[in-house]
Amino acid sequence: MPETDYLKIPQNRVGALIGSNGKVKKSIENATGTILDIDSEDGIVYISPREDMEDPLGVWNANHIVKAIARGFNPEVALKLVRDEIYLEIISLPLYIGKSRKALARHKGRIIGKDGKTREIITEMAEVDMVVYGKTVSLIGEMENVMIAKEAIEMILNGSRHKSVYGFLEHKKENLKMKEFKDLVGIEDDKIEFKEGIEFDEEDFKGE
Repeated sequence: MPETDYLKIPQNRVGALIGSNGKVKKSIENATGTILDIDSEDGIVYISPREDMEDPLGVWNANHIVKAIARGFNPEVALKLVRDEIYLEIISLPLYIGKSRKALARHKGRIIGKDGKTREIITEMAEVDMVVYGKTVSLIGEMENVMIAKEAIEMILNGSRHKSVYGFLEHKKENLKMKEFKDLVGIEDDKIEFKEGIEFDEEDFKGE
């Protein structure tokens, strides 16, 4: 039987974790077969396995769901993490840009984009959910998609132009579509030929 786990979340996210009349808390417990004990004053969340918990990863899943809500995701999106193929990735911005508040604000602004355009393009092209919260950018989705979105964000943090990032995402999306097609029909890589004139220049997608 898995042991009790715990983590600390920001106090301003405790309400989102509990939900109206404890609805969110109950949803997480039911989905993972766990019991959540939430200390509203200090933000510590204890996660214990129920005796009837069927999934041995229940406590682990609950931990990631709580962590996702703590990082700004709404509970409906966070609950996707009960699925085996869905992952959570949390990018700590200070690891890339240092501790300067001005740099943090500037880079968060570039990741979000004017009127949220850049964030919207990343989430749509990579097919992930994304939240920019505090000093982090968090992603939820299938592993391959999450890694694509993470690479796009790292390009922005490293100074790449938005145009280059969008081009990178478009190229990766086409690759994913082709992979899905090949998996669907069982065609091997060397059995597909592209029309002449279609070229891809790696230089277009490198940082400045």
